[in-house]
Parts: sequence; structure tokens; C-alpha cells
Amino acid sequence: MHFTGFADEAAADIDVQIAVTKELGWSHIEMRNVSVDGSKPQNLHDIPDALFERVAEKLEAAGVRVDCFGSTIANWARSVLDPFDLTLAEVERAIPRMQRLGAKLIRIMSYAVLKDRGPDDQEAEERFRRVREIVRRFRDAGLTPVHENCMNYGGMGWPFTLRLIENAPGLKLVFDTGNPVSSADYSKPPPYPRQSAWEFYEHVRDHIVHLHIKDGVYENGKMRFTFCGEGQGDVRRIVADLLRRGYDGAISIEPHLGAVFHDPSVTSEPAARRANYVEYGRRIERIVAEARTS
Repeated sequence: MHFTGFADEAAADIDVQIAVTKELGWSHIEMRNVSVDGSKPQNLHDIPDALFERVAEKLEAAGVRVDCFGSTIANWARSVLDPFDLTLAEVERAIPRMQRLGAKLIRIMSYAVLKDRGPDDQEAEERFRRVREIVRRFRDAGLTPVHENCMNYGGMGWPFTLRLIENAPGLKLVFDTGNPVSSADYSKPPPYPRQSAWEFYEHVRDHIVHLHIKDGVYENGKMRFTFCGEGQGDVRRIVADLLRRGYDGAISIEPHLGAVFHDPSVTSEPAARRANYVEYGRRIERIVAEARTS
């Protein structure tokens, strides 16, 4: 087991992402958006080839590895009604870049929920067909796609994730502890309640190969993000259960915090983001240490 994280939450600049990773004493990054030499931040599969090569060189020089690629493939900003060629183009751009970086996992999703339709009218078969093809292409390249329970079909509740698993052989999961807190549970009768992170996890844990740590409280109709272990994401319980079951994948932080709660003297946004990221990393390290000794 090792720690990693979406270091773009500390900064878009690759040099800062590397710096906070090294400050934590970690050797891995989960790459998502990145800026290099002042370029516009973009997802790693969208930046120009020359800039991608600069990112790869900087990571190699620092001895930092990419364990998972946080792609936008089939994510909540994409509709299953859009042409599939758009998705396949992203897949084909991502494969050689993953191979160049030595990354073995890539985060994918299962397209946005169709808001004007009920849970049983979500073009499920078309989603399954597309995810099967996405999985096939990555697996043929020796790579493992992992589906995240976010704002997508599989994130509508644990039964929807299990249907994806059943219909897309070879698909594995990245489980996000915070996403259920703010997500409606479409597996239950309307008005749809919020999901239980523990209930979701308990049903899908056998398929989890990567873990995202996010936490928060759902109140007044919206999500308030917190440090890990302080919200409704059952972080401590899930981490302890995974470790008890022999989990040896990564634990990846995704803080989503916009201010430094513990240090009011930090006032600049760049400094706050960086400090938050490092503090979040220290806190998940303590949670894991406690789980191992309990």
C-alpha cells in the first residue's frame, strides 16, 4: 500500500505538484490537470505533445511516479448521447501517455446521469456497450481502467456500479469515500435519499483496486467538504476494513478544500491550497496508522 493524491489540488503547476509530493515524503502522484512552464492547465491527455514530454521529464528527474491517471473519459461532463468517437479519441490519446509514464491505472466513468429521465431509463445498454469497448482497448494495451462512483451512471447507487461490473468484464473500481455523501441514492424509492458511503462500499469492496479519500457533510442541500475523518464519508471505517482485508492498492487524497482551517495566518490562495494538501496528506497517514494498530 502507498499514498498518492490529486496534487493539482495543491497547484496546477507541475513543479508545485512534485514539491508537495516530496514534502509529504511520497513517491506517487495521481495525475489529472497540469500546467508546465506557465501553460494553460489541462488534463494530461489533452496537453500538447511537447508539454506532455516536459511533464514526463520533470517527473522522472524528481523520481515521482504516476500510479493512476485521472482522465475525463466518459465523465460527468460527457453524455452517453454524444458521439462515441469523442470518447475513443481520448482513450487513444491516453494509452501512449500512460505507457510513457508507466502508469497502470486510469480513472474512467460511465457518462452523466440523464437528468430528465428516471433511473430505469438511462440508456444502460448503450453505456455498457461503450464501457466494454473502453475497457477492451485499455486492457489490450496492458492497462487497467477503474470506474469511479461519481456523478455518473455507476454513481447512482451501488446496484448501478455492480451492473457495470457485470456487463464490462475486466473493469475494476476506484472507490471515492466522499462522493456518496452528496449523491442521491437512485436504488431507493423517491424522494431519493443521500447515499451511505459505508453501504455503497460494503457492496462493491471486492472490486476495489484504488481508493480516493474525500470527506464532507451534506447540509442545506449542498456538500461542505472537510478534512478526512471529519465528515460523513465513513473514512476511518472504510480504511480500516480495506486494510484488514489485505488491501495493497493506493490511498489517494482529493481534499476539495479551499481554505486552511487550522492556520488563519495563511491568507494567499496558492499558499492555502498547498498547505491544505500537505495537511490532508498528514491526516490520512495518521488515520492509516491508527487503523493498523487498532
